[in-house]
Amino acid sequence: MRQDIAVTGSVNQNGEIQPIGGVNQKIEGFFDVCRHRGLSGGQGVMIPHQNVGDLMLRKDVVDAVAAGKFHIYPVQNIDQGIEILTGIPAGERDQGGNYPADTVNYQVDRRLQELAKRMKEFEAEEQKK
Repeated sequence: MRQDIAVTGSVNQNGEIQPIGGVNQKIEGFFDVCRHRGLSGGQGVMIPHQNVGDLMLRKDVVDAVAAGKFHIYPVQNIDQGIEILTGIPAGERDQGGNYPADTVNYQVDRRLQELAKRMKEFEAEEQKK
């Protein structure tokens, strides 16, 4: 898992990351905070992939990225962000609609199923009263 990752932008209803304004200022601002705390190589920022062409960063930021002391992660969708933040694959459904067991989406799906089961049990108990 990464140490300090800033996330900027928004996600639409399809899980796609949307472009932002002020990408350079946001990256440089977070970089300055990280540099003040001490660059460890585990810090970085996730940005919408559509903003890569807008990057015009200061030389100190570019140098830190080139040296592996700071990272810029262009992401297209929420699953890519999940993987960067957790270090665990997000996971895709197979033809049967199931996620691989070692993925974040599997854990989320399992938890949602558990909550749905509890809700049904609760409703059944309420109807008995």
